[in-house]
Amino acid sequence: MGIHHITAFVSDVQENVDFYTGVLGLRLVKKTINYDVPDVYHLYFGNEKGSPGTVMTFFPQEDAQWGTIGGGQVGVTVFAVPPRSLLYWRDRLSKYGIQTMENTRFGEEYIRFTDNSGLLIDLVERIEGRPSGWTDGGVPIPYAIKGFGGAMLFSASANKTQSVLEDVLGLTPFGEEEGLRRFKASGDVGNWIDISTSNIPRGEMGAGTVHHIAWRAKDEQEQQQWREVIELYGMHPTNVIDRQYFKAVYFREPGGILFEIATDAPGFDVDEPEALLGTSLKLPEEFEPQREQIEKQLKPFEVRSIEN
Repeated sequence: MGIHHITAFVSDVQENVDFYTGVLGLRLVKKTINYDVPDVYHLYFGNEKGSPGTVMTFFPQEDAQWGTIGGGQVGVTVFAVPPRSLLYWRDRLSKYGIQTMENTRFGEEYIRFTDNSGLLIDLVERIEGRPSGWTDGGVPIPYAIKGFGGAMLFSASANKTQSVLEDVLGLTPFGEEEGLRRFKASGDVGNWIDISTSNIPRGEMGAGTVHHIAWRAKDEQEQQQWREVIELYGMHPTNVIDRQYFKAVYFREPGGILFEIATDAPGFDVDEPEALLGTSLKLPEEFEPQREQIEKQLKPFEVRSIEN
């Protein structure tokens, strides 16, 4: 169905929250930790519920090594906004001193800019996709980000990555122009995937780069079917891992990009009601005995107004 979520490395946690809630108007839907590195936050931003296809997640770490965007990564994250709203977003980004550039591909106009850590972001107008029911930072609901418009992939082996998209994940080829090939998924958000047709030198993971892109599986049965197909293609998927809010399977495709297959359920309201999403630090049961120590290691932050 398309993208479930995208996860990236960034630097300062307060700057990260200020940008994605205060500037882009997304909701902080979950405040938890990186289960593999418990002294690092894992923050999730999305629409009012954190619906699949709307959620960008981050590992913020002040002392993290800076990365380099390149092959084996999501090069550009694309957010979809309602029709006739790009002018609003141009003005808003300018108000915050964020430089933008414009580009057109496959007949669509895009605004490109970077966040505080240098991640590349595009905004594009889309009719498809449910309007967001959340606004933050003073963004009016009619202009609010709907979710992902898609992503642009940078591959170290473009032909092989395209084969995975089409032959394994079942995306439909849509067209090719100016060094990009476009694929379409069946969902209405996070459903347009562009990939550079050139092999791009490998990037280096670190702050300012995307760690992985997750694709949607409607349930655990479908996820298991995908896992079996991925194994048949020799890409060595992990076992199913419980990420509290979804089940996850990871594999690295031949072009170097870390892919994940994530279930839609159970969702972010499994441990706090929708009205309180993102307001308190949530830990898996096995980490609760360490809560006091973990909280001492995490830098405090707040969701705050940054209106100019």
